[in-house]
Amino acid sequence: MPDSPPSDLSRLCVHTVTTKKWSIEEAMDKYAAAGIAGITVWRDALDQRNISIIGEQLRSRNIKIVSLCRGGFFPADSDSALQAAIDDNRRAIEEAAELGAPSVVLVCGALPGQSLERSRQQIIAGISAVLPDAEAAGIQLSIEPLHPMYADDRSAINTVSQANAVCDQIDHPLLGIAVDVYHLWWDEQLEAQIRIAAQKKRLFAFHICDWMTPTTDLLNDRGLMGEGCIPIRQIRSWMEENHFTGFNEVEIFSNRWWQADPDDYLQQIKSAYLKHS
Repeated sequence: MPDSPPSDLSRLCVHTVTTKKWSIEEAMDKYAAAGIAGITVWRDALDQRNISIIGEQLRSRNIKIVSLCRGGFFPADSDSALQAAIDDNRRAIEEAAELGAPSVVLVCGALPGQSLERSRQQIIAGISAVLPDAEAAGIQLSIEPLHPMYADDRSAINTVSQANAVCDQIDHPLLGIAVDVYHLWWDEQLEAQIRIAAQKKRLFAFHICDWMTPTTDLLNDRGLMGEGCIPIRQIRSWMEENHFTGFNEVEIFSNRWWQADPDDYLQQIKSAYLKHS
C-alpha cells in the first residue's frame, strides 16, 4: 500500500460532470489555470459544439483528454431499441475520435423486469456490434462495472469479475475495464480481479471519489476523497502494483458539492486529491 498520496497533480483528471456548473469552455480554462492535467468529457458537455474545435482547445491548454463518457445502455425490450443503442454507441465512438479521446466509457445498462442474464447477452451483442467501429477509429471501449444497487436499470455488470467474463467472451484488445472505487470498493475479490485484468492488459481507467456515511442519495451523494469510507489509497496501490500508470479520474455526483462555489470546489478537489488519494 502506498505510504503517501500523490505528490503532484500530474495524474489528476477531473470529469466534466464533477464540475457541471461550468460549460466545457469554462471548465477547460479553470482546469488549466488550476494545473489539472487531464479531463474526461461527458457527452452532454459537447452539445451544440464543434467537437474537433473543443479537442483542439483542450490540447492547446495542455490538458490531456482521457476519455469520453459515456456509451453503453445496450439492454432493450425490442430489436429496434437494441439497434438504437448500437447506433448511439457508434455516434459516441465517432465523437471520441473527433474530440481526440482515446477511450469511451461504457455504462452497460440493464432493463427492469428483464433477467440479468438476458441483459448481459444484449450487452455482449451490443459491444460486439460496435467493436469494428472502435477498431476503425482506434478507440478503446472501457466497461465500467456499477455497484449492485444499479443492477435494475443502469448496469447488469456489477463486478470486475463480470467485466472480465465479458472481455473473455468477446476477446478484443480494444475492450477493457474502468475501475471505479465508488462502485467496487466493497468487493472482496477486487484485488484478485484487478490482477487478472492487468494480466490480460485490460486496466483502462481508474475513477475515484468517496462513499458518504450515511448516504442521502444513491446516485448524487458521493464525497470528495477523504470524506467517506472507501480505502482509495489501497485500491490505487492494487492498480499501480499491476502496472497501471494512467490518470486518477475524479468523478463526483453530488448535490451538495454541485451547489458549492465551483472555484472553491475545484481547489477542494485538488487538496483532497493530494491528501487522501
